[in-house]
Amino acid sequence: MDQDQDSQVNNREALDDGPLAAPGLTSRRRVLKYGLSSLACLGCGGAAVYYLTSRTRSATAAAVFKNDAPKGRLWELWQKRGWVKEARHYLKLGQNVQCKLCPNECLLEPEDRGRCRNKVYKDGTLYTMTYGNPCTFHVDPIEKKPLFHFIPESGVFSIAASGCGFRCLNCQNWDISQRKPEETKDPRGDPLRLSPRRLHLVSRSDTDRMSMFPEDVVALAEYFDCPSIAYTYSEPTAWFEYMVDTAAAARAKNIKNVWVTCGYIQQEPLVELCRVLDAANVDLKGFDDGIYQKLNSGKLEPILATLKTLKREGVWFEVTNLVVPTYTDKPPMIRRMCQWLLENLGPDYPLHFSRFHAAHKLTHLPPTPVEVLIEARSIAREVGLHYVYVGNCREVDDAETTFCPGCHKPVIERNIYSVLSVNLEDGKCKNCGTKIAGVWS
Repeated sequence: MDQDQDSQVNNREALDDGPLAAPGLTSRRRVLKYGLSSLACLGCGGAAVYYLTSRTRSATAAAVFKNDAPKGRLWELWQKRGWVKEARHYLKLGQNVQCKLCPNECLLEPEDRGRCRNKVYKDGTLYTMTYGNPCTFHVDPIEKKPLFHFIPESGVFSIAASGCGFRCLNCQNWDISQRKPEETKDPRGDPLRLSPRRLHLVSRSDTDRMSMFPEDVVALAEYFDCPSIAYTYSEPTAWFEYMVDTAAAARAKNIKNVWVTCGYIQQEPLVELCRVLDAANVDLKGFDDGIYQKLNSGKLEPILATLKTLKREGVWFEVTNLVVPTYTDKPPMIRRMCQWLLENLGPDYPLHFSRFHAAHKLTHLPPTPVEVLIEARSIAREVGLHYVYVGNCREVDDAETTFCPGCHKPVIERNIYSVLSVNLEDGKCKNCGTKIAGVWS
């Protein structure tokens, strides 16, 4: 291995992910650099100058990693493994490109890496580096996602690759979400492609060189008798191409697809994803744009748009709200959020309030007080939401019980990820016949 590859494969140092410039500020040099080269590409007049200048201005809000694309032997090995694929959604702007997958809209020069860490721009093409190379996989109970109204008591084959467009201070999976693909995978050594017949040959130490292409994921889900596959743990939007191709292969085998996400995605790729999607859990991290920027380095409105689109496209979804002390634990904010959910989505999509535990860059904060979680649940019920849950907290009575909105009797009782009792028949309450919203088989 040459020195260039060795240094990149083994690099574990944190990278500066500060913004290129203050949001809303674009230097004359940047306008000329991106706008005029784009004009040459598009052959348009003055109107295009304004459009491209506006796009450049919005792109400065998202950090990119300058000249950080893999080079030399590392890039060759990544391609040889099949871990590279052209990105689905991007716009060519002369000699540069703009990613159109998430609202960050990263603007990349040749050899740059996107904010999500796994999109790189090389040789005139935007590539994903997370294709067929998950950094972790597991069989989980579907209740862990959490999805309480989607095929209860079933196993879900769960996979993740590295990357995320957010920078959440409280991220529980930061060790993969805030990593470059080459910090979780190693293309050196003999190739290893995982399949059911090779499971007994694979050890934990093999994971870093292991491939698992879409058809392999589907075969493993079948082997483990899982009726669904979850794209989870990090942010699956960052590895969109791998997720969509796997989901399409799963659909062909009558296996359902679950997206566990922060919901930060543009509408065009979201609609494409919805064609092969059966369920989602969307992490609505707060209901204040300032909090979103401070806590997660994102914006609120795109997540609200995602929720509306999932409803319009007929995808079952549930919402999780992590109640973070001093950030998202304010009752007026919680009430506004619940009212928006009711008015825009209706009362039947479940809301999970989740207890915060110290993680990543918020290790100084205490767990969410039990009384705050109980108050949040009360607010949601007062507003009119039918199915409200409290997660990560054993001290709350009936925290994970599904109550019938008709007779108010329990129809599903749970303890953490275990289902204790089910009083449903054909998706209806056995006691009064009220239909319980969800996907039950």
